[in-house]
Amino acid sequence: MAAKLLNAPQSRERHRTDRIGWLRAAVLGANDGLVSTASLVVGVAAANAGRNELLVAGLAGLVAGAMSMAAGEYVSVSSQADTENADLARERVELQTDPDGEVAELAGLYVQRGVEPALARQVAGQLMAKDALGAHARDELGITPNLAARPLQAALTSAATFAAGAVIPLAATFLLAGPWVIPGVVGISLAFLAVLGALAARVGGANPWLGAGRVLFWSALAMAVTAGVGALFGVAA
Repeated sequence: MAAKLLNAPQSRERHRTDRIGWLRAAVLGANDGLVSTASLVVGVAAANAGRNELLVAGLAGLVAGAMSMAAGEYVSVSSQADTENADLARERVELQTDPDGEVAELAGLYVQRGVEPALARQVAGQLMAKDALGAHARDELGITPNLAARPLQAALTSAATFAAGAVIPLAATFLLAGPWVIPGVVGISLAFLAVLGALAARVGGANPWLGAGRVLFWSALAMAVTAGVGALFGVAA
């Protein structure tokens, strides 16, 4: 019976942390694309601009925002990757120059988590015999394959999702005219933002209503402030 249990295929649990890398960039990109483009269109519309001006402003916001998101994410995540690589390089040197000390260091981490010293040293030795750098990366540095920094993935995801989000208020601007532009863009954008917030919260394991509520609050605030600025300058003109 014991042999059968040991040889039985192990089921792999699926955790939501596997999604953090792409989920964060995707949600941030789509949310920013919707909010910034809708706010831009509403602000320009409040300044009594014509339809062509609104479309040009929205399209410019889409392109500039997508490029900005890609550049920002790439630089930010690259800095994280540089830090991770530097820590891993230092661990490689320490593993080569002081392997016994590294075993003791890893064992000490397990002792702090409640493992008995003798067993902790045995576990540390076995893990390091299989993959010394991987053991230290995971348990000492907190670096795992699922959570490792991926600059290019983050940049492309942010740019693509920003553009996808920005298309929604831009399409509403194209389809609506006159006095319907501002309420239409605001209503359609907030509806999609609520869905996005709820979906992102559900995928991440949080309360969908809470996710939708906080997205709606800050998005509505951003559009209201931008509309106020646009109306101020429009009256002044």
